[in-house]
Amino acid sequence: MDKITRMRGLVHQLDQAARSYYQENQEIMSNLEYDRLYDELVELENETGTILAGSPTQKVGYELLTQLPKEAHEFSMLSLDKTKDEQVLMDWLGDQEGVLSFKLDGLTIVLTYQDGQLIKAVTRGNGTIGEVITNNAKQFKNLPLTIPYKGRVLLRGEAVIRYSDFEAINQTLDVENQYKNPRNLCSGSVRQLNSEITARRHVRFYGFTLIHSDHQDMFTKKSEELLWLQSQGFECVDYHLVTKENIEATIETFAEKLDSNDVASDGLVLTMNDKAYSQSLGVTSKFPKDTMAYKWQDEIKDTILEDVFWSASRTGLINPVAVFKPVDLEGTQVSRASLHNISILEKLELGIGDTIQVYKANMIIPQIADNLTRSNHLEIPKECPVCFEETAIKDVNDIKVLYCMNPECPAKKVKAYSHFVSRNAMNIDGLSEATLEKLIQLGLIHEYSDLFKLEEDEKKVKIIQLDGFGEKSYQNLVESIHKARKVKLANFIYALGILHVGLSNAKLLAAAFDHDLNHIMTASVEEFEAIEGFGHVIAKSLYDYFQEDKHRQALDHLLNEVELEKVEKAATKDAISGKTFVITGSLEHYENREALKLEIEGFGGKVTGSVSKNTDYLINNDTTSGSSKNKKAKSLDVPIISEEEFRALIE
Repeated sequence: MDKITRMRGLVHQLDQAARSYYQENQEIMSNLEYDRLYDELVELENETGTILAGSPTQKVGYELLTQLPKEAHEFSMLSLDKTKDEQVLMDWLGDQEGVLSFKLDGLTIVLTYQDGQLIKAVTRGNGTIGEVITNNAKQFKNLPLTIPYKGRVLLRGEAVIRYSDFEAINQTLDVENQYKNPRNLCSGSVRQLNSEITARRHVRFYGFTLIHSDHQDMFTKKSEELLWLQSQGFECVDYHLVTKENIEATIETFAEKLDSNDVASDGLVLTMNDKAYSQSLGVTSKFPKDTMAYKWQDEIKDTILEDVFWSASRTGLINPVAVFKPVDLEGTQVSRASLHNISILEKLELGIGDTIQVYKANMIIPQIADNLTRSNHLEIPKECPVCFEETAIKDVNDIKVLYCMNPECPAKKVKAYSHFVSRNAMNIDGLSEATLEKLIQLGLIHEYSDLFKLEEDEKKVKIIQLDGFGEKSYQNLVESIHKARKVKLANFIYALGILHVGLSNAKLLAAAFDHDLNHIMTASVEEFEAIEGFGHVIAKSLYDYFQEDKHRQALDHLLNEVELEKVEKAATKDAISGKTFVITGSLEHYENREALKLEIEGFGGKVTGSVSKNTDYLINNDTTSGSSKNKKAKSLDVPIISEEEFRALIE
C-alpha cells in the first residue's frame, strides 16, 4: 500500500472515531489507538509533504448536531499540540517559567460577563462556532452569576461532573440506564434543552484561561490572571509554577493525585507564564505556540486473554467482556475489560490464548490497547448466553452490536420486571432481581399485570415457601403491591421500559398530552416529535412501542389492575402552567419536596433549585425568614408564598 492510500485510510478512520465521540458520545476505538493512528498520520504528512482535505491534523473539531442556537466565537479556540515525553516538554519550556495544570476531561466552555453579570455561555463546538448554553451554565453548581468586576470579561474553562456526583446519579438508575463515564454525561447535561435537567446533574466549571478583560493589561503573568479569576469567585484548575529543573517532579506530584482526584483528567497542560513572551510566539494554523498538552504515559502490560464472556441486558444488547490473566496496573490488580461492541472486538482480531496489551485509560478504566497475536479465532455467539435463542448483529450508528432476538428471553424479563418495580417506576418493595427470577421460573408471572395477582391464594402458598420469604415478607409485599395500584402517568410510562424514554422524558410526555394515555397510545411520530427535546429517535421508539399488538394487549391487562391518578387541569391550568417555582424550608401539607414538585409538574409548572429573575414563586412556610433564598426573592420582587397559599392557587 502506498503512503497516500494509507493516509486516506487514516483520515477516514480518525474522522469516524471523532464524529462518533463528539457528536454521538460513543467510542469506537480507544484513546490509545486514536493517538497511535493520529501520530502515524502526522508522520506520513511530514514524509510526503501532502495534507489531505479533511485531515484531523488540520481540523479543530466537529460541530455538534443539536437544536441549540450556534454562535461564532470572538476568539478562535485552537487545539493543543501534545506529547507523552517529559523530555520534549522540558526542551519546549527551555529557560522559561511555565504554568502546569490538570487537563480536565469534560466540555470546554467560553463565558462572557458584562457589568458583573453572566450574559453568555458558549461551548467549544468546532473551535470557531459553538452552541449557546447560557441558561444551562446558570445551573452549574459553582459558577458565579455575578462577579465584582464590572467591565467585560471573557474566560475559558472546563465543565465537568465529578466522580462522586457521577456515581450518585448512577445509583439512582437501573443498571441498563446507567451512564458510561462522567465526560459523556457532562456533554449531554451541558447541552440539554431543559435547564432543569442540567441542574440535577451537578455540573461544575473550572476556569483555565482569561481570554479578555479591560483589567488584563495589569497582568504580566498567566498565574496572575488565574489568581484574579479566583478573586472574582471562579474555581480554577489546580496548577503549579514550573521550570525545566522541577517539571519532572511536578508531573509526578500530579500523577500521585489522580487516584484521589474527584475530577477526571486525561493529562496536563503546560503554558508559558510570561504573557509578553507567549504573545510573541504566535500560533500555527492549528495550535497556539505558547501551550502544550502532556498526555499521561500509559502503563501498558502484556497478559494472556483467557476468555470473553457475553453479558445480556433487558434491552437485548449483549456486551462482550474480556477476561485475562490478572496484572497490576497503576497500583491495582485488574483482570477484566469491557470490549464495548462487535466493531472493537473485530478490530482487535482476538482469540483465546492471545497475548494482549492492557492499560488504564486516563489511568482509571481498564482497556485493551492491542493484540500482539491476532489469531482472530474468537467466535461471536450465535446463541444468547441466557436463553440460547438466536442472536443477530445490528448496525447502530455505524457500530456493530450484538442483540438477542428472543422477546421472551429471561434476561430481558428479569431486567424489565426489575425496572418495572423500581422506585421511580411502580415502586413495589420486596421484589429483588433474585426473587423476580424465581417467580418467573415458577410460572407465576408472564407479564406486568401478573405482579398484581400475587395476592391469590394458590400463588401465596408457593411464594412463602421461597428461600428468604415467609408470612411477614409476603404480607409486606402485598401491602406494597396495593399501594402501587394507584400511579402517576409519568411513572407508569417510565415503568414500561420503552427504549430511550427515561423518567424526565416520561414527565414531558405526560404533560404534553395533558396526562391522557389514550391520546399517547394513538399519537403519530410527528406529534411526539413536536414535544420540546424529543427527536426522531425517541418519537419513533414511542410510536413503535404503542403500535405493537403484544404491548397493547399487555397494557390492557395492566390497566385492569392499576389506576392512573387523575390530574385536575381545568381550574388550575392558568394558575400553575408555565410558572417556575422554587421550594425551600420544611413542609407541612406535603410529605416531602419531591411530592410537592410532582404536584407542580402535574399541573404544567416546573421546579428549579435557585431563585432567579425567571422564578414566579418561592414556596416557603416561613415567609419572613432571613434565608438567602428569601432575601434573593425579595430583591427580585419574586412573591414568597406558603404551602397554604400554593394550595389556594390550585384550588
